[in-house]
Amino acid sequence: MTNDTVGDMITRLRNANLVKIQDVRIPKTKLTFKIAQILKDEGFIKSYDLLQEQTDPQEYFIVRLKYKGAKQSTPYITRLKRISKPGLRVYVNKNEIPRVLGGIGVAILSTSKGLMTDRQARALNIGGEVLCYIW
Repeated sequence: MTNDTVGDMITRLRNANLVKIQDVRIPKTKLTFKIAQILKDEGFIKSYDLLQEQTDPQEYFIVRLKYKGAKQSTPYITRLKRISKPGLRVYVNKNEIPRVLGGIGVAILSTSKGLMTDRQARALNIGGEVLCYIW
C-alpha cells in the first residue's frame, strides 16, 4: 500500500505509456477515481471501468489509454508531472493558477469545491493545491 496514491497513479500511467500498454490497473480511491474522470473528460484516456475481484479487499479500476497514429503508436498523454507531493505541498491562489503549455495541457487542482482543471478553477475564481500537470 502506498501513501502517495496520486503519485502511484501517475507513475503507472507514465510507465504504461512508455511501453504502449492499453489497460492499466489502478487502486481505487476517491481521489484517483476523480482524476480518471477528469482525464476522460479532457480526452486523454478512452475510458475507465471498475474491476470486480473477489479475492482482493482493495478495489481497483482499469484505465484504457488512448493512442493515435496508423499503428496506434503515439500516446495522447505526452507527459505527466506530479507537482504537489506529500513532502512539499504546492498551493496557488486564484491569480496564480498555472497555464500548462499555454493552455494546451491541463493542471489538476484540489480545491474547496473538489477536484477540477485549471480552466474550471479560473472560471470559478478559486485557488487550491496543484496536484499534477498533464499534456
